[in-house]
Amino acid sequence: MLPENITAIIARNESWSGRAATEPYEAGWAHEAVIFVRALKTPKGALPKAVVEISPDGIHWTAEGTTLSLPETKDKLTAAKLSHFGGWLRLSAEIPEGSEITVLVTLHLKA
Repeated sequence: MLPENITAIIARNESWSGRAATEPYEAGWAHEAVIFVRALKTPKGALPKAVVEISPDGIHWTAEGTTLSLPETKDKLTAAKLSHFGGWLRLSAEIPEGSEITVLVTLHLKA
């Protein structure tokens, strides 16, 4: 049997400042996931690490434990590999005051 794969765009051309998060995505069928983040514009200010969050219902969230650096320059790409993540996934970040990043976040899932 061939593996089932899907790519989902969970944040497109979103300007993140303050508390930010991607759209939740139901991924319980997948065995592994990779989240890619690309800066679409030159980021402003100091950027924190983004946090992978998991949820049993797509409403209530907890940190999964994986973090990834947000891209520091335009068109730079960062990624995080995941397994054992349950039903729902999203990426969130607390962007400090005066900082901002415009992102494209894609989620790549494989059964």
